[in-house]
Amino acid sequence: MPFGIGGNSRIRTNISALNAYNSLEVSNRDISNRQLRLSTGKRINNAADDVAGYITSRALKARNGALSASLKAVGDAQNTSYIIMDSLENIANLVEDIKNSTASATSGVQGTAEKVALAKAASRMVSQIQTIVDSTVFGGRQLIDGGFSAEFVIATNAVNNLITLALDMTTSNEDFNVSKGDFNLNSTSVTDFAGITSLDMNKFDEVTAENLGIFDSSVIGLTLVSLASAIENINKVASYVGGVVNRLISQEEALKGQMTNYKAAISRIEDSDIALEQLELVKSQFLQNASLTSLAQANSNPQSFLQLLQS
Repeated sequence: MPFGIGGNSRIRTNISALNAYNSLEVSNRDISNRQLRLSTGKRINNAADDVAGYITSRALKARNGALSASLKAVGDAQNTSYIIMDSLENIANLVEDIKNSTASATSGVQGTAEKVALAKAASRMVSQIQTIVDSTVFGGRQLIDGGFSAEFVIATNAVNNLITLALDMTTSNEDFNVSKGDFNLNSTSVTDFAGITSLDMNKFDEVTAENLGIFDSSVIGLTLVSLASAIENINKVASYVGGVVNRLISQEEALKGQMTNYKAAISRIEDSDIALEQLELVKSQFLQNASLTSLAQANSNPQSFLQLLQS
């Protein structure tokens, strides 16, 4: 703290000039800091500017980075789920078409040739179901062949433990709510398609004029019931995936909200108030000019005492 000191007739040490010089240094330093804050837009440019605020802002930025990574994982999970749901819907539509062809074969006006033609048309749709199963891929992994399962990191808690959300498309997933407990859509390689006992989709291709097989009047009713149950099971699985998607949408909204709030907190701690900084800059510039004037006057004071040495 500077003091106004008398005894200015002592010219060996110009106390007034030193005080003015020190005030000028303080003003110059403050002007430099204000200009830095105005040019960067940040109140805290290094740890020395605000030790506590620096620690807090860095911790918030680290947390925000974790939220950003979680948001990306949620997006990947959503993309995967949407692909699965779309494929399941296509398969359900194909099974519905197969069921309609089977229902057409029950008509009394259909002859053997017509029934064989309907069975062959159904067989081609069975092949298309397998094509959809084989081509439903994301990230180099098959999604609905009965072997896909993944856990997505959708958040972290206060001690950085991972919070995950599972997407389980394996055949034995109990959340599918399929009575047989073995949901498999590989239409050309399983004998219990979509978890329906003895629903072998390959039998549509085995229908001939000599042997109508599953289109025979004695079993075609059971075939219709099995196909209807298969559609129901596919819809159950689609419902499971839809529930996962609803959670992901909710988590996405929560993460975006948290990220916005963290950025707002970081801004309040770290960013500069332009209006305030400009106000303080003008004040420091005024003090700088006053210090320069005072320094010039203080430097000229000893000159007056030199006149006492003149003869």
